[in-house]
This record gives sequence, C-alpha cells and structure tokens, in this order.
Amino acid sequence: MQNYQNDGVILVIDDDQNNIRVIIDILKPAGLTIISARNGQMGIKRALFALPDLILLDIMMPQMDGFETCHLLKANPTTQAIPILFITALNDEENKVKGFEVGGVDYITKPFSAREMVARVKTHLNLKRKQDLLERLVAIDGLTEIPNRRQFDTVLEKEWKRAQQTQKPLALIMIDIDYFKQFNDGYGHPAGDECLRKVAQTLAKSVQRCSDFVGRYGGEEFVAILPETSTDLALKVAKRMQDNLADLRLHHVFSPIGDYVTLSCGVAALTPIPETYPQDLIKLADRALYQAKANGRNQIVISNPFNWP
Repeated sequence: MQNYQNDGVILVIDDDQNNIRVIIDILKPAGLTIISARNGQMGIKRALFALPDLILLDIMMPQMDGFETCHLLKANPTTQAIPILFITALNDEENKVKGFEVGGVDYITKPFSAREMVARVKTHLNLKRKQDLLERLVAIDGLTEIPNRRQFDTVLEKEWKRAQQTQKPLALIMIDIDYFKQFNDGYGHPAGDECLRKVAQTLAKSVQRCSDFVGRYGGEEFVAILPETSTDLALKVAKRMQDNLADLRLHHVFSPIGDYVTLSCGVAALTPIPETYPQDLIKLADRALYQAKANGRNQIVISNPFNWP
C-alpha cells in the first residue's frame, strides 16, 4: 500500500487521457492527489495498491466497462469500502439505476462542471471519513484503547483466508494477566483498570510489523495475531511481551508468585489445510495458555499441534 499525505487520494479510471487531465486540473487545486488508470483491469490493480479514498470511474471503456469494474471492486474485501462515483455521458435512468445496483454512490455527468465535481467529491470524502471513524470506534475497546474481541474475530478470519492462499503459518498468542482478580480485589477497580490499560499498551508496542495484531480478548485476557509467523518466532514475541511488561515493574503484592504483574502466554501456529478452521488455532493457543497457568503461571507454553482437536 502506498501512502499519501493530503486532503484525499482520488483514483480516476478512464480510457480517455483528456478526461483524466481535465479532472486533475479541477481537483488538484482543491488539495487532492490524483492517480489514474486507463482501463478497468489496471484500475483494480491500482486501487489494491494505493487504497484511494475515492474512485471516479468511467462507464464506457473497452474490454471491461465501468459496471463490471465496480462490481469487481465491491466484491474484493480490500476495496469494497471505497466510494465509487461514476463519470459518464450516460444520463438515462436505466444506467443510473444499474450503477447504484453494482455499488456506485453517485454520478458525475459529462461535460464536467468543475464546481459540481469538487462539491460531490468532497461530500463523499467527508462521508467516508465519518464512516471510517465510526467503524474504528466500534472496533476499539473503550477501556484499553486497543482493538476489541469483535475486531479480533474479523482480523483472524481475514488472516486465516490469506494464510490459506499463501500456505504460510499463522500464529496466535493468548495472554492472561496472572492473578488479576487478586490485583483488583487488593488495589481496587480503578487501579485494576489502569493496570489493564498499561498492559494493553505494552503488548501493542511489543509487536513490530504493521500486519501484527494485538487486541483485548475479554476481561484480563489479550490476544496477538501474527501472520506468516512460526511458533519459534511467535515465542520470541511472547517473550518480548513479558520482558517489556517486567520493565514497567507494576507492583502486585497480592500475587503469590512475585512482587510485580506478570503474564502467562499460550502460543500456537498453524498452516491452514483442508478441514481446519480459525477456531482450531484458538483452541490450540487457549489450551497452551491453560497449561501455562496450570504449570505455575508467569511462563510461555507452546502448543503441540499433533494433539488436537
């Protein structure tokens, strides 16, 4: 994915270079970055690479018209949320309805009105930003400010499908704060909430790749999803999490195993094969976590994938 810094990135898909130049002349002074493609196939590739904020899509194009291009963009989870505005000389009701049916959000008719184009583009950019903000808020745990269980379920499903395609291992770390109930009872719930926040932020900072995911699973339990990661590499991440938390030296005088807050971790990794599911990976990591707690806590246990389900 390519990053741009401005008021928005617009992908124009049009087989007419003159139309593209006109759109650039209209939108660039409005602080927008314009990228372009001359056909539907290239437009889909550019959308997947750049992840633009909005797409302006011509309908009448050779080989793959705008309706088919829009349908394919909306069928792909990576690009389905990007608003698509059709740009076309076709102004009849039938084509307008068809455009909305395949996923378009608006029409801009040729010849272009500069003021109308800027107004429509900015309106849909603002709507998209508000929608993105709402989705982020729904996906974030209010207390710890890291992703919640709902977002974990979504990301695990997505990464499992990707691992099926790449045939590379997907690792999962289940993490539990040791004797958190005793912490809550001894220091009080406000201190317990602050402990959860500090642990959550420490875990989130312990992963190093943008593809890695850390979320709150529930209560004092957290989870990390590590794409393309073996158990050995996941073990190193879990160890880093424990070390980083130990550096905080969060006092826990009510813990029977030490003076500070500690973590128990269960590590599992699977390369998806037929008849395996994301829930199998969860079961493996959860079983390893249970073993870590049964063994005395403050430790990491790696699952044995040959002993499941």
